[in-house]
Amino acid sequence: MKQSEMNLIGQQEKSCPNQPLASFQVITDTHVTDDPQHIHNLHWEQALADIARYGQNSLGVMHVGDVTDHGLEAEYRELHRIWEPYREQLPPFFFTMGNHDVGDFIWEEAPQELTGLTGQQLLELWEQYQSQMAAEASLKKEKDSAAARQLWQRRIGNFNEATGTRGSYHDHWIGGYHFIFIGTEQPLSKDCHLSDEQLEWIDHKLAEQSSPDQPIFLFLHQPLINTVAGSLEQQGWYGVHQDEQLRRILSRYSQTILFTGHTHWQLGAPHTHYDGQGQLPTMFNASSVGYLWTDEDEYLLGSEGYYVEIHKSHVRVRGRDFTTGTWIEQADYTVPYPISAALIE
Repeated sequence: MKQSEMNLIGQQEKSCPNQPLASFQVITDTHVTDDPQHIHNLHWEQALADIARYGQNSLGVMHVGDVTDHGLEAEYRELHRIWEPYREQLPPFFFTMGNHDVGDFIWEEAPQELTGLTGQQLLELWEQYQSQMAAEASLKKEKDSAAARQLWQRRIGNFNEATGTRGSYHDHWIGGYHFIFIGTEQPLSKDCHLSDEQLEWIDHKLAEQSSPDQPIFLFLHQPLINTVAGSLEQQGWYGVHQDEQLRRILSRYSQTILFTGHTHWQLGAPHTHYDGQGQLPTMFNASSVGYLWTDEDEYLLGSEGYYVEIHKSHVRVRGRDFTTGTWIEQADYTVPYPISAALIE
């Protein structure tokens, strides 16, 4: 951290002892479509309006992936159309790559063929595509397929251009705090694949100027298995191929707070917050702006996210209902620092 930033934080502590040193927002799974009246699009605008009104002095809005529903150019245009009127009132955005952003190949390959098709017809097309891919994989691994790589480059290129992101993983020092974004390097329909190079990069970045009394904020679309809501084995919404390798890295940096999306599980549900159980860092399910999911394995109309406050001795994570503009009382969490003292207690 720069000396000027340390001095600024010290001044803030003296003048506003009960005020946070810094704050930011976490949202995920906006799933914007090309239909201006779609509920996902309306929820996206409600979230932007809420943050524009109540997110003054925020370090940024951290998006944990699945920005649009299918990663199509028309959906990105709609995303920006809604976003544009609020830009001057909003902090900067930082994006994580989700499976809907770079997976689900069929939507990218032939969107013109999908217009007017029924759900059953879409399912049949998807099954045909899966069969074709399986046949190709028997001759050559998908990751080495020139066609698959070209498709990947096109999809990640569209995502990066639309979001101002560079690559599958990137990091930023903002206000003296480290924000790290990681994501898949293969166009999988649901899961996340982290290369050896990215895993090495993650380890290096987590160690960069790290201290047990300084939180590190990490963002990944898919949760680790049996951690946060939706990631329990019976719930099925996990899928980091290098789950064990990533756990080993994270176990060395307990001051990290990991935010994940993908599951859409409503805030306040059991396992919304995972305390690491003395072996891993704190993790949070970040719910969804587009729509919610419940422990009864049912769709729920709604839109949620987090407002995060960084204090001298702790980080406060507060759930927000964007449809009502109210706090979610059962989703109000405190992570104490320095982390060594918290673990001893």
